[in-house]
Amino acid sequence: MTEPIKHPLFARCYARYAGPALRKAGIDEHRRRLLAGLSGEVVEVGAGNGLNFPQYPPEVTRLVAVEPEPTLRALAGQRAARAPVPVETVAARAERLPFPDASFDAAVVCLVLCSVADPGAALAELRRVLRPGGQLRFLEHVRAPSPALRRVQRVLDATLWPRLAGGCHTSRDTESAITAAGFAVTAVDRFDFPESRVSLPATPHVLGTAVRSGERGALSVAAPTVDP
Repeated sequence: MTEPIKHPLFARCYARYAGPALRKAGIDEHRRRLLAGLSGEVVEVGAGNGLNFPQYPPEVTRLVAVEPEPTLRALAGQRAARAPVPVETVAARAERLPFPDASFDAAVVCLVLCSVADPGAALAELRRVLRPGGQLRFLEHVRAPSPALRRVQRVLDATLWPRLAGGCHTSRDTESAITAAGFAVTAVDRFDFPESRVSLPATPHVLGTAVRSGERGALSVAAPTVDP
């Protein structure tokens, strides 16, 4: 059995404060864009307390929600009962998924690759469990585009921040890690969230789609419409 990753204080704070704060700032619209057009059997790694569940389209016939933190997984189980698609919650780590090769039509990571111990191993596992032509959908906060903010991110990551924030790192180059794991990024939108006059260490985000390198069949994630 997978040894649980226990962050009970962080889990309770996230569920009670951070999750609602993200929703108030407008994260649900990005979650909808992330999941739009998915169908068939889907695995979501690092599902947390299930905040994505209401946004899955009805064409998804099976959703397997992987979450190693017991408190968050229990909350996800409660939310699964109200989800518009069938949801199974599974205790496992992203780096060692308990599924056969080519098990899923799509994989989803949402605000999770910042906190896994080995992002490369997690992405390799996601590639392994995807069927030929399967999509990887990702929404993550990432390394900043500006050198000045990157320096701030590195300093923050070298302090107690990862321990206080459930293992979160603000300076990870997630898009490059996805490519290095054998995926081809087919659509990507880069933006700050929440929008503010001053960029903070965790505001640079990417949202996109990737497929295993050399394979076609990805459904592009549209960038948000901006009125002139």
